[in-house]
Amino acid sequence: MPSDRVPHSFPEFDNVADERRHRKQRLAAAFRLFGRFGFGEGTAGHITARDPERTDHFWVNPLGMDFTQIRVKDLILVNHDGDVVEGTWPVNKAAFVIHSQIHAARPDVISAAHAHSVHGKAWSTLRRPLDPLTQDACAFYGDHALFSDFTGAVFDLEEGKRIAHALGDNKAAILANHGLLTVGKTVDAAAWWFITMERTCQAQLLAEAAGTPALIAPEVAALTARQTGSNLAGWYQFQPLYDRIVAQEPDLLDE
Repeated sequence: MPSDRVPHSFPEFDNVADERRHRKQRLAAAFRLFGRFGFGEGTAGHITARDPERTDHFWVNPLGMDFTQIRVKDLILVNHDGDVVEGTWPVNKAAFVIHSQIHAARPDVISAAHAHSVHGKAWSTLRRPLDPLTQDACAFYGDHALFSDFTGAVFDLEEGKRIAHALGDNKAAILANHGLLTVGKTVDAAAWWFITMERTCQAQLLAEAAGTPALIAPEVAALTARQTGSNLAGWYQFQPLYDRIVAQEPDLLDE
């Protein structure tokens, strides 16, 4: 029987309102997926989406709301001073400190994701970049940074600036003794890079526990990075996850 589903296509918008709704829907879905994957750790963790009109503002999760319960209407809008300008819940201070500086330093970044996922935390204690052990790992080959200085919870804007500087032009960073950080030109890509980076950390931890892994040759890793590491590739990889979570938890779209 023919499917009534249509292939995914990269979205285009005629107006700011539709673009904002789209970003918020993807953001709410990303939180639900992070909850499904066990990335929550109390009140830690945040994903942001730059507002398409007020570009120095971003949408983010409310402090203290579980990832698995977040809906579009629960998202809060925060300005460049850290004030909540839409919504009634408070903002996570670390979310503002880290994400405000990344969005300021990287105008190309629409979304940034950070959570205290188990394997990302474990890998971050080694203070090493990921190796090109698998095809999936190659998406980060030459495209992730190491922020090697842990000084406590990130509550100071200067620390946020240092993280943004360490990230540079990369799509991801390993924050030593803290966890993973990913960015993207869409919410979809930022969320996907986090999901697959967490799994890449898990794969390398397992491989090194079992023996001495064989690395992919640099020229092959670089080729694979070009094939699998683009913003469009990250966006596309997220689409089946989005379809699944919306079908299973349609209330996330409540406005």
